[in-house]
Amino acid sequence: MTSVTFQTISIILENDFQVARAEIRPDRPLVELGLDSLALMEFVFAVEDAFRLRIPEDKLDPREAGITLARMCEVIEQVPQQAMPT
Repeated sequence: MTSVTFQTISIILENDFQVARAEIRPDRPLVELGLDSLALMEFVFAVEDAFRLRIPEDKLDPREAGITLARMCEVIEQVPQQAMPT
């Protein structure tokens, strides 16, 4: 996991979803961030947009218990970035 990836995710959580900085840690499960299921999916879409990629569902289901921010970063770094339509 690169610090740039984690920093980008942290900024999205803090600015767009009002998650307190103290709550944003690599070992933190996504389901413990205080986001309801809709907000959790919006968060994933925001991350995909920020990194210009699509995360395959078989690689990461954010509703799955135990998926951490660190795991999300690992998946992002493994998915090839692609040009997305504007």
